[in-house]
Amino acid sequence: MFVDRAKIHIKGGKGGNGAVSFYRAKYISHGGPDGGDGGKGGDVIFEGSDNMNTLVDFRFKRHFTAENGIDGGKRNCTGPDGKTVIIKVPVGTVIKEAVSGKVMADITSNGERKVIIKGGRGGRGNQHFATATRQAPRYAENGKPSKEYDIILELKTIADVGIIGFPNVGKSTLLSMVTNANPKIADYHFTTLSPNLGVVHYKKGENFVMADIPGIVEGASEGVGLGHEFLRHIERTKVFIHVVDAAAIEGLDPIESVNKINAELKAYKPDLLKRPQIIAANKTDIPEAEENVKRLKEHFEPLGYEVYPISAASNKGLEFVIEAVAKKLKDYPDDIVFDEDFEEYDEVTPDNEEFKIDIVDKNYYVVTGVGVEKMIGYTNIDTEKGFAFFQKYLRNRGIIDALEEKGIKEGDTVKIYDLEFEYFK
Repeated sequence: MFVDRAKIHIKGGKGGNGAVSFYRAKYISHGGPDGGDGGKGGDVIFEGSDNMNTLVDFRFKRHFTAENGIDGGKRNCTGPDGKTVIIKVPVGTVIKEAVSGKVMADITSNGERKVIIKGGRGGRGNQHFATATRQAPRYAENGKPSKEYDIILELKTIADVGIIGFPNVGKSTLLSMVTNANPKIADYHFTTLSPNLGVVHYKKGENFVMADIPGIVEGASEGVGLGHEFLRHIERTKVFIHVVDAAAIEGLDPIESVNKINAELKAYKPDLLKRPQIIAANKTDIPEAEENVKRLKEHFEPLGYEVYPISAASNKGLEFVIEAVAKKLKDYPDDIVFDEDFEEYDEVTPDNEEFKIDIVDKNYYVVTGVGVEKMIGYTNIDTEKGFAFFQKYLRNRGIIDALEEKGIKEGDTVKIYDLEFEYFK
């Protein structure tokens, strides 16, 4: 089954907690702090693979979670890091954040890796908080939480050459004749419901990948039929072979056919018309095609298109098309780029995430924001000294100053996430 879009949930591992421990040995009853640090949480990494050509596996597994880091131990022992999750996807997969739709990564080569989520940092053990005046700290940091996302995976076929044209004009037959692909072929509309790829072994040793793009219909750029599902797969091809039914078996004029498909390409993404395009006038073994081939040449060759009469079913003329394609690829224009008009996802670190303060009544202040909420899990606030450390963290973040600007007074209540406390300087 070919699946080119999937939605999954990914979550990084939480960092392990730091340990509260003191060195103990024979004849040493009051040793110094030796609490170890927590291990780092596991990352979530995506890796491109040439051995995959569909996202069907993500229909059956939709949740991927990295391991949490292990808590620190006594005697300065750092906890082991959590295991990283590596998710393999086909080359050509675009990874988008589901809520914003922004692109987090674009996997374009075999073995390419992108770290989408970094695991949470391990908390520091109490050994880090010893000072000249505080020689026996009885608190440590909790491990830092990681992030989690719903993401969209979209597969965009990567091929050197894309075969385009209306349904039932012979695209799949052409692909099967010139490559090692074995597409399903029949005489009815929309036989091909997913791109088929094959490798052309050119006689001069210049091999290239060719894709049969499913039939595009009028209105595809507006989503008619499977419009965008089909059009997405032509965005990364360098050269188009535009197959047209020169015999006009189904009554569609060949010139009008080419113009309509090109209009859909332009409406979907105008830059597509800058790609080199070769017109393959198919079904020329039928006598009625001769006059239409002449008309196609007269109309399109002055516009810079090369027109080749072929019969995909009998292999007639295909060698000239492949030779022309190979030349186009060799002389490919440097000014045509394939950097898509992506709006990239900007990863915001918790320390820089915005916070908001609402005054519920004159003595009750509510602080919200993702970064603020994560601070609750970042610091152990169950002890007096731990809470003092947390307050210092709030001041360094500018939250205390912001509360004071709002007019907070000693004794007023502050609520952060599910934590409430009275404010004192």
